[in-house]
Amino acid sequence: MTTEHVLDDQPLVPVRRMANKVPEVTVYFWIVKVLTTGMGETASDLLARLLGPVPAVTLGGLALMAALAVQFALRQYVAWAYWTAVVMVSVFGTMAADVLHVGLGVPYAVSAPAFLAVLAAVFVLWYASERTLSIHSIRTRRRETFYWAAVLATFALGTAAGDLTATVGFGYLGSVALFSAAICEPALTHRFGALNAVPAFWTAYVITRPLGASLADWMALGHARGGLGLGLAPVTLAWTAAIVGFVGYLAVSQRNTHALHAA
Repeated sequence: MTTEHVLDDQPLVPVRRMANKVPEVTVYFWIVKVLTTGMGETASDLLARLLGPVPAVTLGGLALMAALAVQFALRQYVAWAYWTAVVMVSVFGTMAADVLHVGLGVPYAVSAPAFLAVLAAVFVLWYASERTLSIHSIRTRRRETFYWAAVLATFALGTAAGDLTATVGFGYLGSVALFSAAICEPALTHRFGALNAVPAFWTAYVITRPLGASLADWMALGHARGGLGLGLAPVTLAWTAAIVGFVGYLAVSQRNTHALHAA
């Protein structure tokens, strides 16, 4: 699934346009996306353990607002700003799902469908307003707002879905296998023409969240919970270093921006 397959629809009314604010969807995009999901999962748990749930959520919310403020202030895709915003969405999205379950006692079987309904509502409003859900056309403030609302909903949904499968018998490693298989479906159905690029992208985008989070949890959590027991801090630091390395490479090489400049 690459963005050159996604048509850029025109907005309904004249608007001030920017360069596309989302990177080209290449293998690098998916690698960094999975890394951010895992890092966000363990970083959220680590912050809650070190600071307490309320200070952690407050800090996460403020950091998310700051990252999005920088992202919205830019008029074109900038690798470090975009991926910093994704990381903070990952951290805060995890916190949102965990607050419902741990703080309010909402079962994952309830919160996962609820977040799915929220995501569906965002898509309905986005399409009703713009007549497109294409990430190849994030060139207006309104579309960018819809995009980040959808991203936040996908992270909360993915967190709840991953925790649900991990607690109903799959375990963390079993969840990794489950979501690894699941993410192949939109890729293959799109590859063979059975699924349009837009729904294929968003389906895969949702699945990357529980895939990365389950993998990170499996690495970090103790043997009693079916994990490797590497610890939250080491896994968070390792995944953060990997993100910094890939984003630095993308920023220097422009590997996921060349098609956008040519569009």
